[in-house]
Amino acid sequence: MKIAIVHDWLVTYAGAERVLASLLTIWPQADLFSVIDFLSEQDRAHLGGKIAKTTFIQRLPKARTHYQRYLPLMPLAIEQLDLSAYDLIISSSHAVAKGVLSGPDQLHISYVHSPIRYAWDLQHQYLNEAGLNRGLKGSLARMILHYMRLWDQRTSAGVDDFVVNSRFIGARVAKAYRRESTVIYPPVDTRGFSLQEHKQDYYFTASRMVPYKRMPMIVEAFAAMPDKRLIVIGDGPEMPRIQALCPTNVTLMGYQPFAVLVEHMRNAKAFVFAAEEDFGISPVEAQACGTPVIAFGKGGVLETVCGLDHPQPTGVFYQQQNAAALIAAVSEFESAQGRINSQACRSNAERFSAERFEEQMKNFVESRLAAARLARSPAHYRMPQATPIVIGSDLPARVVPIKPV
Repeated sequence: MKIAIVHDWLVTYAGAERVLASLLTIWPQADLFSVIDFLSEQDRAHLGGKIAKTTFIQRLPKARTHYQRYLPLMPLAIEQLDLSAYDLIISSSHAVAKGVLSGPDQLHISYVHSPIRYAWDLQHQYLNEAGLNRGLKGSLARMILHYMRLWDQRTSAGVDDFVVNSRFIGARVAKAYRRESTVIYPPVDTRGFSLQEHKQDYYFTASRMVPYKRMPMIVEAFAAMPDKRLIVIGDGPEMPRIQALCPTNVTLMGYQPFAVLVEHMRNAKAFVFAAEEDFGISPVEAQACGTPVIAFGKGGVLETVCGLDHPQPTGVFYQQQNAAALIAAVSEFESAQGRINSQACRSNAERFSAERFEEQMKNFVESRLAAARLARSPAHYRMPQATPIVIGSDLPARVVPIKPV
């Protein structure tokens, strides 16, 4: 059996690429396809050194650094990948990968990280944050996103089965594509985060400093709680804004190596999370360290963190994405801290291990392959015997035999 795995683009090793790495662990013989592939050798090692077969966008000017500008060309590009020789196609998609062309004798299973966020329900947020909510550029952006939305919906028909990374994304798939999906939570490297039961007296957060992560909001909240200490790891476009807000009880460490991040996460009394994520790997990693989570209660985190209403809670939720709600949640956490057990946090995190993902994904694909083989078997096409149909209700009945064509 020939297997193709299709990924949107390979530029860095992040959450979607962790899923891809696990897919290649399950099916190391698979051929890899992507719109572009500019992975570093260090990142490529996670994929077993595999190099993707790419599209014409790979050769366009500044494709490595400004690939987002070629988004309008990506539907065309992904459709030019010739996968006709493959029996099984698995797409790992948050943009265009699911749009590859496939035939009736091929099984296409798409693992969806999200329908194209900026083309569907997050369009207005994306345009506002990008400064494209008015003017000629804004109008052009809306036209492009309208086209992407139509294309995204149309190509959903070419997918045989959707697998999603959370029930939250399953709801998006149902809304955008009118299709059912199966939830298989993505892999988290829980082995890389060891349990630490004795905590130090500080809160911790770590993230890329981009608008939707709401890092300035976290710093603003702790500025209003001078008796509580916060350590922040991460860098990005919002760093200057955060530096301007930073009070004396908040330590900004900028970008740090993985080992430093893990050590601070293990020793923190709680991990603070403010984003609305499709799944959210960081809260799971924190729990793997035995560290409770204080999180904005929307998105995938509702499926990965157990709130105070759970018999074995692992964190606290707040319902508004603002500093006041976070301040109240920190107070609630400190009042309920004795109910949250580090071992319970670790046990909850282990539900999302890489080994569990690989087993579930392998079993799901094999079951769909078996069903597809059965559907294509000669016995499936055997016509039934002639069946009499009774017309009318008067007796004696008039019987008309129906013969197979």
